[in-house]
Amino acid sequence: MAAEAVPEEVLLNNDLIKELVEVAKDTALLHGLLLRTKESPYSSEVVSYIPFTLFPTPVPRDLFQQALQVQTLFNQLVDKISRDSCFLEEALAGPIKVDMFTARLFQIYRTVQQEACAQSIALCLNRSDYMLDLRPDRNATLKQIEINTIAASFGGLASRTPDVHRHILKVAGLPEHSKRVLDNNPAAGLASALAKAWELYGNKVIFYSLPYFFFFFSLMYICRNIPVIRRRFSDVFKTGLLDQDKKLFVDGKEVAIVYFRHGYMPDNYTEQSWEVRLMMERSQAVKCPDIGTQLAGTKKVQQVLAQPGVLERFFPNEPEAVARIRATFAGLYTMDIGEEGDRTVAMALANPEKFVLKPQREGGGNNIYGEEICRVLQEKSERVAYILMDKVNPQPSRNYLLRHGSPVKLATCLSELGIFGAHIRQGTDVVWNQCAGHLLRTKSAEYADGGVAVGVAVLDNPFLV
Repeated sequence: MAAEAVPEEVLLNNDLIKELVEVAKDTALLHGLLLRTKESPYSSEVVSYIPFTLFPTPVPRDLFQQALQVQTLFNQLVDKISRDSCFLEEALAGPIKVDMFTARLFQIYRTVQQEACAQSIALCLNRSDYMLDLRPDRNATLKQIEINTIAASFGGLASRTPDVHRHILKVAGLPEHSKRVLDNNPAAGLASALAKAWELYGNKVIFYSLPYFFFFFSLMYICRNIPVIRRRFSDVFKTGLLDQDKKLFVDGKEVAIVYFRHGYMPDNYTEQSWEVRLMMERSQAVKCPDIGTQLAGTKKVQQVLAQPGVLERFFPNEPEAVARIRATFAGLYTMDIGEEGDRTVAMALANPEKFVLKPQREGGGNNIYGEEICRVLQEKSERVAYILMDKVNPQPSRNYLLRHGSPVKLATCLSELGIFGAHIRQGTDVVWNQCAGHLLRTKSAEYADGGVAVGVAVLDNPFLV
C-alpha cells in the first residue's frame, strides 16, 4: 500500500505546501466546513474551519468495501440486541455494579421493559469505527474499534470534505488523483432515515437534544422541510410532559422523534436530566437512540459478542452473516471477577503496551494505554467496569493536519474509518436498513486516543488504493 496519496515531490515542496494550505482553508470555509472556536464556544458569530488533512489518506479498496458491506449486518445486530433484555442484563451485570452511569441507563431500560412502554417505531443511526491492523506479513485486516449508537457525529461535515480535497489535488497539479476521492453523502442518508421515521410516526416535530457548544446537527435542513426544536434537558424538565396516551409534548408541541446529540457522558446529566430521559423513554416518541440501543453500544456488549457462539444467538442459521461480522473483531477480553478475568489481568500486566483498556463510554478520549493500565487494574473491584482489547497496529501515513491556531508541519499519522448505518423497525418489520456513507478521521501518531471534538483528530477522506 502506498504511504501517501500524493507524490513525494509534492509532499516535500514547501512553497507549494504553503500555497495549498491557504487554498485549503479558503475552500473549507466556502464549503461550510465550520465550527465555533475554542475561545468563543457559545458564539454563533465567531467560527473557523473544521480541522482537516491537507491531502486524503490511502485506504485499501478491498478493506473499504468490506466495511461498507458488513454495515447492514451491524445495523441488524444492534437492533436485535436492543430488544433482548435477557442478553443485556446478563452482559452488563458486572459493569452496572461499579459504573454508576451505565447503571443509571440500565435502570431506565429495566423500568421501561417492566412497564411495557416499547415504542412501535425504532430508529438507529449508528457509526461503526475501524482501524486497519497491519500484520507481520505486511498485509492489513479490518478491525472494529467500536460502534457508536448515540450521537454518531460528522455526517454533515463528511458530506462536504470530498469537494475540498478534490480541489486541493487539482491545484496541486494532480487532477487524476482527484478522481479517486469518493463521493460521500452520509448527511442525505441519515436525513432520509430520520424523515422516514418522522413520516411513520405522523409528521410532528423533531426534538433535538443540544448542548449549545456542540456542532449543530443540520441534516433536516439539507433537503427536508421538517420542524425541529432544539432544547437542553433542563428546558424539557420545565416544559415537557406526557399525555394519557404517552405522547410526548415539549413547549406544547407533540414530538415525533427525540434525537440525542448528547446524553452519552455522565456530565451530560443532572438529576433533572435523568428524570427527563426516563419520561422520554416512556413516551411513544421515536428515540434515536432508545435506551436499549444506547446500551447495545457499550464496550462490554462488544466484548461479549466476540465470545464463541454469541453471534449465533442473533443470527441463527446464518453462518455467512456471523462469519462476516466476526472477521472484523479484534481480540476482546473480559475483566469480570473470576478465573477468566484473572487471566486477562495477568496478560495485561505482563504486556500493557499490547492492549487498550476501555470503559463503557462513547465520545473519544476515554481509553487507557500503557503503564496507566497497570495502575487502573490495581483496583480489583473496579476492573469489571472495563474490557480489554488488543491494540491495533495501523499502517502509518504522512500528511499535514490543518487546525486553527496550530503550526502546519508534515506529521506521521494514523487513521480511523467510520461507516454510517441507518435502521428503522416498525413493530417486528424492518422498513429501512442501509449503509449511509463513511467518515475518515486522522490524527498524529503521537496521540494514543482522542477524536475531533476533543481536539486530537481531524477530518479526512479515503483515497482508495
